[in-house]
Amino acid sequence: MSASDEGIAARAGYAPHPYVGGRTAALRALAAWRMRWPGAPRVIVLTGNPGSGRSRLITGFLMMCDPGYRKQLPLDDLDPATVPPDLPAPAVPNPSGRTAAQLLWVIADHFGLHADRGEDIFPELAAREEPVTIVVPDVDQAGPVRAAHEPARLVRDVLKPLAATETVQLLADVPRELAAELAEALPSGQAQIIDLDAPEWADPKGLVLHAETALDPGAGAPELPFTTDPTVRRPLAEALARRADGSRLTVQLAVQSLLMQPEGFDPADESLLPATVGEALDLHARRLDVDPRTLRLLLAPLAFAEGEGLPVQLWGALANAVAGRDMSQDLADGMLLAAPFIQPAEPDAEQDADDEAAGDGADDGRTLLRLQHPGIAEEIRSGLPDVRDAQTKIAMALLEAVPQQNWAKADPYIRDHLAAHTLEAGLLPQLLTDPGLFAHADPVTLRAAIEAVPLEQLGAPARTYLRTAPLLTRSQAPAGMRAAFLESAFVEDGLAPYAEALHTLGFDLPWRTLWSVPLPGVRAVTTGSLPQEGGEGTAAETAPGADGAGAGSGGEGPVPAPRPVAAFIVPQGTPGSRTVPGPDGDASEDGAALLLHDLLRPGYIDADPTQVQLPSDETKAAAPFGFSRGADYLRVWARAGQKVVAALLSDTPLTGADLSPDGVLVVATERGVTARQILAAAPAVAPTVPAQRTGAADTAASDGLEGDHS
Repeated sequence: MSASDEGIAARAGYAPHPYVGGRTAALRALAAWRMRWPGAPRVIVLTGNPGSGRSRLITGFLMMCDPGYRKQLPLDDLDPATVPPDLPAPAVPNPSGRTAAQLLWVIADHFGLHADRGEDIFPELAAREEPVTIVVPDVDQAGPVRAAHEPARLVRDVLKPLAATETVQLLADVPRELAAELAEALPSGQAQIIDLDAPEWADPKGLVLHAETALDPGAGAPELPFTTDPTVRRPLAEALARRADGSRLTVQLAVQSLLMQPEGFDPADESLLPATVGEALDLHARRLDVDPRTLRLLLAPLAFAEGEGLPVQLWGALANAVAGRDMSQDLADGMLLAAPFIQPAEPDAEQDADDEAAGDGADDGRTLLRLQHPGIAEEIRSGLPDVRDAQTKIAMALLEAVPQQNWAKADPYIRDHLAAHTLEAGLLPQLLTDPGLFAHADPVTLRAAIEAVPLEQLGAPARTYLRTAPLLTRSQAPAGMRAAFLESAFVEDGLAPYAEALHTLGFDLPWRTLWSVPLPGVRAVTTGSLPQEGGEGTAAETAPGADGAGAGSGGEGPVPAPRPVAAFIVPQGTPGSRTVPGPDGDASEDGAALLLHDLLRPGYIDADPTQVQLPSDETKAAAPFGFSRGADYLRVWARAGQKVVAALLSDTPLTGADLSPDGVLVVATERGVTARQILAAAPAVAPTVPAQRTGAADTAASDGLEGDHS
């Protein structure tokens, strides 16, 4: 199938697709793919230049694949070879703003797969009896951080394994530089590349129709001399299409410019029509008697904008920063100048719902602006003399816009996207020393930015953040809980000053982490106390695991207060541990030993574990808190009212937990043991802020978003 099919369809009298307005050859190929026509490829890779109309083609094709939407289309008037069969709608996971792993879990959730790991998803799909159809549009928009190059990761980690899965019928809209990589990974005949800018897939007549429709007052254009007269409108549309050389974006921008500012335009002068997106920008500025560089500088902040768009209140400051001069008057006078190229951003309803669930709030009705098309942003960025310098200026301006350097008061855009700007400026490692930013920033976006930095360039706080990030994204926790998880992580990694800083930033943290020891192999933990000098205990009554408390002290005079301790059951041979004799005085039969640690401060205790006194049942019942636990989570609740006062989620399974009567929670995981003082009520004994552990090993790098459904 090729562009010659366009002429055949026209001669047969078929109507063009009402949304696509052409592309008959491509639509025929897609329809054959959908119906699994003999000889049709199992995988189609759709590509083309920015602005070639890939997204529009995919959207128009999906209209005909949706059983509900098909009823609204004049299918009987269309070329039958372009109409796919009436089948259930394909899966259409949206990669825009998502990481590769997030998109993979979207696919898994759509098909109801039971995989626990990302790599298990593809074998599950391969084991299905019936083939599945997946359409992935807008791969170039993947990722929460543009400079992190998520589209390449998406092709490598998701699309190539999907394409290699024989039960998957795949259509993907991929940037040209990645298209060959995806198609060449498959045996001959299984994949086809449709390049909309290649001669065999070009659609010059469809582009003329696109331009003519945009100029038609019947389709919404204003009544102007070159729009109301068909004898002028048609030649103008042909000239626009001819000059644009297949770029629908160039035609769209040219028409919007002409309709917005028609004065001085001569439809007979083809030199006034743009051949590229860059010329569309420059010609529009000149027609308004403005230096084209001024327009590009005004639009530069929007060309670098991340996420859904740039808050309008930040536009002026960032334009001043990029230009290196006051652009306020240019901005005030330039709305007509910029209008053809910008649009208000549509809020992401799914993201807003996630923000609300996390307690971070949505954009509260703020006005966000973005450029009409990513191709405009690409053109503006490519025209700047130094992209890194521009991003540095934007990052500095955003930092200056944080009130009193208080992240709680910062604009959400600054909190969530400053890291992305500093990444492209080469300054991100210097930013990653602020615990407040770690807690307040969107963890998905911040994590993606940090993971794009070579690990050797990251300091210890950033490595701790990377280690904790899967937990932050998986839990979708609000900023306060993110701060609590990070507070413990900093103590675990020997970065106590960073943990303490989080207690000074206004967060209502549920706990203060007292200490943490890296100790694998802990099977259980318990809390109790050791008699101090002058006290005594009866071994038979106080051995760990026995019911009730130990014997009381005897003798005259005041008895020193017992020393609170935590006891760990560890494998025999663990340094510092002692084997607990069994009932016959022999060594423990299960190969376990006891290791004692101070409950309120860092430090092991060299003492006889048989002297540990456990709290009595009466003491436990009178304690203000209780707890319940699952495989990787734990909740602490106040006995009065049963209100949950702390919730702990672990990225590794819990192997033991205990809560002392005065509210010290000791939790063991596969990595070690951590003690947290619950802060919902004043502790009976003031906790000791732990000293930073010396000689701490660097934390491991993040393993990525595998298993992360957020």
